[in-house]
Amino acid sequence: MEPLESIRDRILQAVPGARIELVPNPSPSGQHSLLVDAEHALAVARFLRDDPQLRFDYCSNVTGVDWLDTEVEEKVRTKVRVDGEEREVEETRKSIRPGYLEVVYHLYSVGLRHGPLVLRMRTGNRTDQVHLPSLTPVWRSCEFQEREVFDLFGVIFDGHPDLRRILMWDGFEDHPMRKDYVEPDDYEYEPTPHGTVAEKARRWLETGGQAPSAGPAAS
Repeated sequence: MEPLESIRDRILQAVPGARIELVPNPSPSGQHSLLVDAEHALAVARFLRDDPQLRFDYCSNVTGVDWLDTEVEEKVRTKVRVDGEEREVEETRKSIRPGYLEVVYHLYSVGLRHGPLVLRMRTGNRTDQVHLPSLTPVWRSCEFQEREVFDLFGVIFDGHPDLRRILMWDGFEDHPMRKDYVEPDDYEYEPTPHGTVAEKARRWLETGGQAPSAGPAAS
């Protein structure tokens, strides 16, 4: 497979206006990836599938990642006046970087026997900007896996042919794979409770079936 930088540059030439960012992976695997903007994701996907040198005809895996709000520290230099003299001082300013949901696709070329190419998309936030385009029209193997990401993370895939829950039931609320998900404390029917489950079952029985407040699920 040609270098990821070369693929990025050819995408930018083939898909005008696309925003493609190379995301480095510092692990020993060095499996870097391409982050694509949602607006041009479908066009980029079609290029990756149809380009004769790439021919990524198979998506093997689609998964989600939940990124919470992050506190960011930035060092800035400012000028202050001390005893009538202007001096330059360094300050540390803190800000909050809003969280987002990320969807990761692993692409392979069966015909050319190369890959994976890791493709990423990110939502605007974790609340009211969680729409991304479905890539099922390009790779049919995305259909069930995008449904799983929708079910467990809450990403809404526009253009998906059958977007509905796949693991949880229709009336289920929230998304169990989010890092701030609070699991229900209702283990009264657990047949063989043990460990933390046994403690939850005990509390449930002691309160007569009234669930006490639960803390966030462990990440």
